[in-house]
Amino acid sequence: MTTEARRSDHEAIVKCVGEGARVLDVGCGDGALLALLQARKNVRARGLELSSKQAGLALARGLSVIQGDADSDLEVFPDDGFDVAILSNAIQQMRRPDAVLRELSRIAPEVIVSFRNYGLWRRRLSLLQSGRMPGPGWRHAGEALHPTTARDMIELADSLGLCVVAMAAAGNGKVGAFRNSGLSRLNWGADEVILHLRRK
Repeated sequence: MTTEARRSDHEAIVKCVGEGARVLDVGCGDGALLALLQARKNVRARGLELSSKQAGLALARGLSVIQGDADSDLEVFPDDGFDVAILSNAIQQMRRPDAVLRELSRIAPEVIVSFRNYGLWRRRLSLLQSGRMPGPGWRHAGEALHPTTARDMIELADSLGLCVVAMAAAGNGKVGAFRNSGLSRLNWGADEVILHLRRK
C-alpha cells in the first residue's frame, strides 16, 4: 500500500464528482487523481496523457489510460460519453485552450478545471515592478503557454456555453470552500483556482 502524499486540489475535485460517475481525466499524469476517484467514488475512469512515461505509470496502477494529445485527440471521444471531464493544472499548457474546453463540454455536461491564477495580486505587483510576467521564465516556458486569470477563464467558459457551478481558491497545499460567487476576490487573491463548470 502506497503512502504517497495526496494533492489538496485532488481531494477537492473528488468532492465535486458523483458516485459511480463516468470520468475522463485529461492530462492525467501518473493517474493519482483517477486512482483516488476510483477508491472514493467508484467511478468508471479513463485518462488521456501526453507523456508516455506518465501514461505508463498510470497503466501500472491498473488504470485505463491512453497516450494522446488533448490539442488534437479529443475528437475520438463521443458526445456525452462521460459525466465529468477533468483538466487539472493542464489547460494553460494547451496550444488551443478554447478548443480543448469546447471539446470537453461536448464530451461531458460537467467540466472541472484547475489552473494557476495570474490575476493574483502578488503576480500583478511583480509584473508592475519588474516588467516581466511572473513565473519560472523562458527556461521553463512550457509551464504556461497561456498565463490567464480566473476572470479570463470564467469568461472563456461562458463564451463556450458553460456556467460556473462553484469555484474555490487553492494554494500552499490548501483549498478553500467551494462557492458560487466572489469572483473578484478569487481573481485578486487566489494562487490557484478550481472551477466546477456545467453546460448551460
